[in-house]
Amino acid sequence: MTKRVIVDIGATNADWAVSDGRVIRTEGFNLAHTPREKLEAILDGAAAGIGPDVDEVHFYAAGLVAESPLDLGRWFPGASVEYASDIVAAARALFGRRKGIAAIMGTGASTCLWDGEKISAKIPSGGFILGDDGSASVLGRLFVTDWLKGIVPSGIARSFEQEFSADYPTVVRNVYGGDAPAKYLGSIAPFVIRHYTDPYVKALVDDNFGRFFQRSVLPYGDWPLGIVGGFGWAYRNIVTEVGKKYGVRLETIMESPLQGLLKYHGV
Repeated sequence: MTKRVIVDIGATNADWAVSDGRVIRTEGFNLAHTPREKLEAILDGAAAGIGPDVDEVHFYAAGLVAESPLDLGRWFPGASVEYASDIVAAARALFGRRKGIAAIMGTGASTCLWDGEKISAKIPSGGFILGDDGSASVLGRLFVTDWLKGIVPSGIARSFEQEFSADYPTVVRNVYGGDAPAKYLGSIAPFVIRHYTDPYVKALVDDNFGRFFQRSVLPYGDWPLGIVGGFGWAYRNIVTEVGKKYGVRLETIMESPLQGLLKYHGV
């Protein structure tokens, strides 16, 4: 029996599904900027849990923009390995062999137009500094920027400072000197949305999701949209309502692409 491993890597969590039914969860990472030592440590732990004699690996990872910086043959000797981006994972999980707009809405955000076999068009996500509209990290960044400038309502600002032990040096250090600044900023997003009834927060959240639809979905044309990602799933009611304002044909929102990928690969 062929031993397959389907790997779904996000910035926060990584799921390693084995064809024997096991799913091993490790810390997530982004291939574009996670330090190599940390990547290798996570791979060491995952491979130990999966065990030997792997025949086939399908490796879907955030930050995979060209060739993988990791050769998985080191951890899974003799296995055939497919390397693909997390947006390909989303497209295969959401649409299989149908055409549609696939989107990720998690710590980061990205979209593509899937023709049923491959990506036919893609708007660059840009990461949490240059893009990622609609993501948890961008919502956190927008909020922290306003907090630094004294724009956040005072009661919410005080709650943020207490809950996150936030002061100017701490925030700057985490954003500019931390190993995972997008993950740090993304961790602030649930706090922000807890205050959604506040007019300032509602405008901030709706604008973040609105920019996602305007800039990263509508340019593809009138195709059904599917979204994967824990952030989009957790706040799917807000995402759906904002999407209606832009006439988006939102077909489904799923928390993780893993089950769809298992189906796609016949596992």
